[in-house]
Amino acid sequence: MDKEARIYVAGHEGLVGSTITRHLREQGFNNLILKPRDSLDLCRQESVKNFFAFEKPEYVFLAAARVGGIAANQQHPADFIRDNLQIQTNVIDSAYRHGVKKLLFLGSSCIYPRLASQPIHEECLMGGYLESTNEPYAVAKIAGIKMCQAYNRQYGTDFICVMPANLYGPGDNFDLENAHVLAALMHRFHLAKLNGEKEVAVWGTGKPRREFLHVDDLAAAVILLMNIYSGSEIINIGSGKDISIAEAAQLLKEVIGYSGAIVYDTAKPDGTPQKLLDINKIKALGWQPVITLEEGLRSTYKWFTEYYRRHARD
Repeated sequence: MDKEARIYVAGHEGLVGSTITRHLREQGFNNLILKPRDSLDLCRQESVKNFFAFEKPEYVFLAAARVGGIAANQQHPADFIRDNLQIQTNVIDSAYRHGVKKLLFLGSSCIYPRLASQPIHEECLMGGYLESTNEPYAVAKIAGIKMCQAYNRQYGTDFICVMPANLYGPGDNFDLENAHVLAALMHRFHLAKLNGEKEVAVWGTGKPRREFLHVDDLAAAVILLMNIYSGSEIINIGSGKDISIAEAAQLLKEVIGYSGAIVYDTAKPDGTPQKLLDINKIKALGWQPVITLEEGLRSTYKWFTEYYRRHARD
């Protein structure tokens, strides 16, 4: 990508989009197209068409999506499949129709089969049943990947797809009901520490294993791929290491300095037993993660406490 290229980051206010935007600016890309949600509703086809016709982006990072943890997926399944199908269909089709040179679509490791062999190779996609707790979201994201691949095949576009591991970092959604596991647990431990609570409940048995990737590592990876990779094969992006939810909870407890007990609410679902990505493909392209989980959690918690204090005053 030329430093003066017109680059549209869809979803620039979210965890992934805001981090990609920051990395692009740090690397000298200053001709960025950023539209807040309240001025461009990506679910509205006509609005998206008009936006692409007027702005004429050359490159698109499609980081806009409705996302959330198990609770959010279970409570709002229709919203997850509808909004994600609309967003990605509108952006991908408009990118083709208005001559975008390259588009990067973000999938998710949670759309692989529930019982995929570990570590999960890219070829495992659609090789088995999905995890029931997030099936509508997964179906939508799979449709986005297949749409990119179909447009490449029929129209000769250069649309690439990546599959990140579970993401976390500064700017995450820390809502107690809708956040992903690390952000939700960080908030719970923080409140328990402030309020002197004797225990913190963790959903499920604590046995499922997850791979966590700091969002700064992801941003570095997708910008690299936008510069050097073309092809319809999806690319995994992960840390290459997994950890049980129980181990993650214990690490968070130590990082936050909470002295109470951890209890497990086994009435709540565990989700997929294990998710660990095979990242050999992206490592062969010259990328590897650099932020350890403990280091990433400490910096994220520092950001969260500053954010929490600011908003508590508000």
